[in-house]
Amino acid sequence: MQTREATVRHVQHLTFIGKAGSNHWTAIDSSYKDNTSAASSPMELILIALGACTGSDVAIILEKKRIPVSKFEMKISGERAAKDPKVYTAIHINYTVEGKGVRERDVARAIELSMTKYCSVSAMLKESVDITYSYTIIEAVPAAG
Repeated sequence: MQTREATVRHVQHLTFIGKAGSNHWTAIDSSYKDNTSAASSPMELILIALGACTGSDVAIILEKKRIPVSKFEMKISGERAAKDPKVYTAIHINYTVEGKGVRERDVARAIELSMTKYCSVSAMLKESVDITYSYTIIEAVPAAG
C-alpha cells in the first residue's frame, strides 16, 4: 500500500493553498457570502482531477497506438445534490479529439480502458457518482499555406 500526504494551509477568509508529493502549491477557494473567489473551489478541483486523470490515460493510450492527435480536450460537467453536503450525483465527460485519420474505435477503446481500468479518480468516484461520457472526433484540416 502506498501512503500519500498533503499539506493544506489557510491563507485568509476561505482561501487555502495546498501541496502534496509534487511539491507544487495549488490555490483553493470557496465563495461563501460575497460570491468572490481567488481560485478553484474544492468541488471544481474534483472535476478537474477527474479530467486530468482520464485525459492522461487517453493521451498515453492514443500515443502508444501512434494516433496523431493535434488537439485534445474534455468538458466535464457535474450535477450536485440540492441539500448539504451537495455531493456530485452525476458527472458527464465529453472528450474532443482532433487529428488526421483518428479512428472512432481507437478513441472509444482508449476512453473505455481509462474509465474501467486505469483512472484512479473515476474508480473512486464511480462508487457514489453516476459517471457518463461521450466523445467527438474532429478531422484535422491542414493549414492553408
